[in-house]
Amino acid sequence: MKKAFVFPGQGSQFSGMGKELYDNSALAKEWFEKANSILGFRITDTMFAGTDEELKQTKITQPAIFLHSVVLAATLGENFKPDMVAGHSLGEFSALVANKTLAFEDALLLVYKRALAMQKACELNPSTMAAILNLDDKTVETICAEVSASGETVVAANYNCPGQLVISGSINGITIACEKLKAAGAKRALVLPVGGAFHSPLMEPARVELEAAINATPFNTPICPVYQNVTASAISDPAAIKQNLIAQLTAPVKWTQTIQQMTTDGALHYTEVGPGKVLQGLIKKISPAAETQSA
Repeated sequence: MKKAFVFPGQGSQFSGMGKELYDNSALAKEWFEKANSILGFRITDTMFAGTDEELKQTKITQPAIFLHSVVLAATLGENFKPDMVAGHSLGEFSALVANKTLAFEDALLLVYKRALAMQKACELNPSTMAAILNLDDKTVETICAEVSASGETVVAANYNCPGQLVISGSINGITIACEKLKAAGAKRALVLPVGGAFHSPLMEPARVELEAAINATPFNTPICPVYQNVTASAISDPAAIKQNLIAQLTAPVKWTQTIQQMTTDGALHYTEVGPGKVLQGLIKKISPAAETQSA
């Protein structure tokens, strides 16, 4: 039985995240303090006692979730023996530290640069995302293409699980698409409280900015394959991992396809490493026979 470790993305944050680790593990405390030093501000203060509003800022959310995940993985010690890893969007950076592709310090700086670049892109192009429930992927993709053909930008962004696809694009485009998708039979088309159109062409300015930072960062041969969002397949070549990570900002997160492939490749047990249990819920819908647990 192969063991898969998966790492959550934006939206899993909560006030108090990581505090128990900090208080009970000398190793965790050391890593958290190192992060405060690298970032130049005490992100742990916001993680442990910040308001939901403060934690929702992209520049806080992304490094906070990344930190919680990688520190938790580090404290597992001998219990962390992955045959494969994957992360949802931001979580891919956590997965790449866990499988030794990236050094902790390098990845933290990349995550922070990613957050700032995405924030800037959001301000350049006011945009949003919406969750489409109980409609098949093909119908969603077709309607997104129709709306985009009319001059707006709307794309399928997160294939979270069967019957749950998140679309991303311009504010007007998302409004039009949601109406069309509801008319086509979607149970719900819910605009999400996010800062912008993540995993869409509107993130191109952020992708360009992050590409330079990623290209300047050393990538090592991993201890186990990472199943990347862009390809939904097992990757072990550092050069390929790097290119997929660059492409990730403007490409869809193929989470459904990733879990299907990991299951096909022998993963029967999934451990979610980080705040929350969002991924466990999605995995159960994608692969009902899979065993899931929190780290």
